[in-house]
Amino acid sequence: MRNVYMPKQHGAWAMLILPLLFGVIASTPTWRHALLFAVWLIAYLFSWAFHQWIRTKRRPVWLGPLRLYGGLLLPAGAVLLVLEPDLLFLLPLAVPFVLVNLYFAKLGRERAFLNDLAAVILFSLMTFAAFRVGDGADARLAFELFALSVLYFTGTIFYVKTMIREKHNKAFYGYSVLYHAAFLAAVVLLYPPALIPAAAVLLVRAVAMPLLAPSVRTIGILEIAWSVLVFICAWTAY
Repeated sequence: MRNVYMPKQHGAWAMLILPLLFGVIASTPTWRHALLFAVWLIAYLFSWAFHQWIRTKRRPVWLGPLRLYGGLLLPAGAVLLVLEPDLLFLLPLAVPFVLVNLYFAKLGRERAFLNDLAAVILFSLMTFAAFRVGDGADARLAFELFALSVLYFTGTIFYVKTMIREKHNKAFYGYSVLYHAAFLAAVVLLYPPALIPAAAVLLVRAVAMPLLAPSVRTIGILEIAWSVLVFICAWTAY
């Protein structure tokens, strides 16, 4: 029953963790970040089960995960909001992207590019939540790291599609390479030099990895490694 309670997408864990760590970089680490991550993790697992419930036309098998994660989310989320009431002001920012994800889940088109982009922005908003929890003072830095998260994970949309669903589409491969080249240029122009190695490696990844054709599992696991590289470079830069 593990597959009913735990997502199989290895790459999603990177998108779950990295934006929160960006918010920690932009603020001061505190024990409340651990609580924020716990609530964020439970919320992700609940939303994943809820999307599966919708996608599979409300199959009862998903009620178990929904009850478990929903039962954990309510008290944990309440404690977090009591400690950090200002997080309530961030919730309206997430609503449009949640609705987009629900819409595509109902259509059974979770892999649509627009759905993936909405998820990238939604997950990247966690940068601002972690920034607030850590009593960050430099809003410009928080926005800069939020933008880096959006730009990086948008690149992963292009890259992963060239590896799986669009692996025989030469035009899409070209779009991916062009996007990563533009990402490298943006990093050179707008970000500290310490981030350039990460952007350069990601460009090489976009060019070379589709030619090597690794397994889907390997692709997902490597996404974690690429994210670790981005985090190390960002930590060094800031």
